[in-house]
Amino acid sequence: MAGTQASPEPEASLAANGHAGGNTSLSGNPATQSLCDVPVVRRASSYGRVDDALLRRLQSIVGDSNVTTNRTVLEQHGRDESYHEPMPPDAVVFPQSTHHVQQLVAACAARRVPIIPYGAGTSLEGHVAALCGGVSIDLSQLSQVLEVHAEDMDCRVQAGVTRQQLNHHLHDSGLFFPVDPGSECTIGGMAATRASGTNAVRYGTMREAVLGVTAVLPNGQVIKTGSRARKSSSGYDLTRLIVGSEGTLAVVTEVSLRLFPQPEAVSAAVCPFTSVAGAVDTVIETIQTAIPVARIEFLDEVQVDAVNRYSKTHLELSPTLFFEFHGTAAAVEEQAKQVSTIASSYGGGSFQWSTAPEERSKLWAARHSAYYAALALRPNSKGLLADVCVPISRLTELVLLAKEEIRQTQLVAPIVGHVGDGNFHVLFIVDPDDQAELAAVKRVNDSLVAHAIAVGGTCSGEHGVGYGKLPFLESEHGRAALDAMAALKAAWDPLNLFNPGKIGQFIPP
Repeated sequence: MAGTQASPEPEASLAANGHAGGNTSLSGNPATQSLCDVPVVRRASSYGRVDDALLRRLQSIVGDSNVTTNRTVLEQHGRDESYHEPMPPDAVVFPQSTHHVQQLVAACAARRVPIIPYGAGTSLEGHVAALCGGVSIDLSQLSQVLEVHAEDMDCRVQAGVTRQQLNHHLHDSGLFFPVDPGSECTIGGMAATRASGTNAVRYGTMREAVLGVTAVLPNGQVIKTGSRARKSSSGYDLTRLIVGSEGTLAVVTEVSLRLFPQPEAVSAAVCPFTSVAGAVDTVIETIQTAIPVARIEFLDEVQVDAVNRYSKTHLELSPTLFFEFHGTAAAVEEQAKQVSTIASSYGGGSFQWSTAPEERSKLWAARHSAYYAALALRPNSKGLLADVCVPISRLTELVLLAKEEIRQTQLVAPIVGHVGDGNFHVLFIVDPDDQAELAAVKRVNDSLVAHAIAVGGTCSGEHGVGYGKLPFLESEHGRAALDAMAALKAAWDPLNLFNPGKIGQFIPP
């Protein structure tokens, strides 16, 4: 709650924050300096201020303790897990219901004050940055699991429920929610960014998992999209429009989700390889052979070294694949044997697999800590992540390209990825004050994205756009598609109040 999060520091004044319509960050740098050379913030002077009258109105809706202008809380709500500079809002509010959100939106819209939805702050492309100031709506107190229909394998949750919380609630039902980005994300935030993760190769992403949403529109109306039916050809698919819209079209307050049966047996395996190409080619053949693997994760030798140091594991310092298999006991054993045979033909070493829960937990805990393990290679560094995704047949080509460009520039850049669906991350570990290094990272990242798009891939497989990936949208989608997105944004949000400067922002040619 705001009251418990605020420290004894004095509440920050509007002058101290610098948001007179909001285009200055806490550091005093213009917000447009961090927009990756895309001039997206051009309407700051048209926005209203968060003044005392608005603060009193917000307090009347959610209570005094659930509205704060404390500087520490503001800065927390203007930053994510990336290298992007924090850009704090002018106020943070903590609603407890959809009705609260509806009233908050109406109050801000009446004064033309921007609104930035906030989940857990684990995004990686500046999604929560308040580029034009405004009010951050923190949905963490909307944290109830509302319904579970075990017989239909679906549920309805509030947006602030985390995936771990949901799976804990489902533990005795025989069901689970499989989308697993790795961090402690909220379901609302995962829907907003169309997140995926390690299980996507078998269970899909949030695009497939979300059956419907309850959301507040910029005009203050509440809509419910979708249904509990497993298919429908009725009307525009507003659910798919809102999922992945990153808070630019609506504030999601409830999400209906598809659930899956907990597998009878689960096994995990680790296999080192003599080459990067051998590891990635193993992934391609495994997918093409239709083995129903639940997870296939790739770590290059640099990432393996980082994980060993950080998580105290003892993996061989080689390109490595992590696998997980779900099914009956006989099925997972058969799957492991099939993949072991494929791996051995591509230079795979000892194929070590286990069904012991504690060993599996240790393996995946190490994988999920990969980002923090990479950061630990260079204390006081920041992480800039490439998130390309390509057709599976072009995966080896792109990973080898990334490795070669990293070698030539001598950057610290481990590679890790959900390679079963063609998605991998280059974790550029950078000194944010070294302009030459940042320029080298930009060149390598731009080259990687350009190659991914050229072979039919995307600049972002799962992290979303925020403002960090705005520069790549035109080359991926084309000018006509960007204009269509901008027209859609303008129709839903004519005052450009919902998370301005992100998806749907008009970008001059």
